[in-house]
Amino acid sequence: MKVLVINAGSSSLKYQLINTDDNSVIAKGLCERIGIDGALKHQPTGKDEVKINCEMKDHSDAIKFVVDALIDPNHGVIASMSEIGAVGHRVVHGGEYFSESVIIDDSVKKAIESCIDLAPLHNPANLTGITACEAIMPGVPQVAVFDTAFHQTMPPEAYLYAIPYDLYTKHHIRKYGFHGTSHKYVAGRAAAMLGKPIEDLKIITFHLGNGASITAVDGGKSIDTSMGFTPLAGVIMGTRSGIIDPAIVSFLMEKEGMSIKEVDSLLNKQSGVYGISGVSSDFRDIDAAIAAGNERAQLALDMFVYSVKRYIGFYACAMNGVDAIVFTAGVGENNCLARKMITDGMGFMGIEIDAEKNAKRGEELDISAPNAKVRTLVIPTNEELTIALDTKALVQK
Repeated sequence: MKVLVINAGSSSLKYQLINTDDNSVIAKGLCERIGIDGALKHQPTGKDEVKINCEMKDHSDAIKFVVDALIDPNHGVIASMSEIGAVGHRVVHGGEYFSESVIIDDSVKKAIESCIDLAPLHNPANLTGITACEAIMPGVPQVAVFDTAFHQTMPPEAYLYAIPYDLYTKHHIRKYGFHGTSHKYVAGRAAAMLGKPIEDLKIITFHLGNGASITAVDGGKSIDTSMGFTPLAGVIMGTRSGIIDPAIVSFLMEKEGMSIKEVDSLLNKQSGVYGISGVSSDFRDIDAAIAAGNERAQLALDMFVYSVKRYIGFYACAMNGVDAIVFTAGVGENNCLARKMITDGMGFMGIEIDAEKNAKRGEELDISAPNAKVRTLVIPTNEELTIALDTKALVQK
């Protein structure tokens, strides 16, 4: 089955056409500046990228141009739209409604809409992408795959906050977690690499990119994760603060005369590695600044590593042990120094890595030292494939 995977943003739309029979990417691309002047970058596998300047008033226009590009006689990859068996949509927030992917109907769309307060920047765009595909491809099954669904297996003691309980029941204030499709994918790949059933494994997955989260996966299920009610919680990130004392918010409002929106922007867009270093939110820039002797860049990296490292002990305790840790996403897959710093001094837990293996970037491999009791794996994430396979399974079921 050929599955079109859609990731709709407010003014952009990413896509991949995946053949789920062999898990290959047939084509991928990006629609940019939707509602402004518009451009489509279309990349058939094994061929040159094609850039098409086209006026996209809305996401319906963008979907139409995507389909046109896929069936174009010159740079297309399928003969007709009828070859697309289903569409899988990345949806950021499913609240407490969804613990797994679902075929989209009116009730699903209503539930996604009801979660807009929880993800005001993402869910409206995700919904727009869904309605656009329904209009352009009537009769083609549409599936929603939620970033939050994988974490719905967390127990109450892990997902609840110690605030008055009626605020949870009234406003659904709780830990949701994100990057669920990534954590699910790499945990599954880790089990395959280790040659063991995932039900028998305790795995800590590190999705480390500009946004970062860590998950304890016990027997294939998420039992805790570092992001919380929003993606701001957890480890230090590119521009996000991660966990801070909540009283800092009211302190800044009083001392700096900041509004709620200004503090929110400060913590989400001006903090993290960028806020500490004053250099960049990109870890490649941080590495270059460290090499040039920038002490604040070094401090930013040290703080990031410390914030990540403590979760190893935290989640090993929560699971009563750990069999493997997995690095993924931009930093996790490519930053050898960060991986070394995070695993340094963890020999007492059985975590040791091989320096030569760790020097490799972006490859799926076991970088553990030969005598390590806990395996350390690097697994490039593939959220699009997870979405495609979930979509196929639901449609065929």
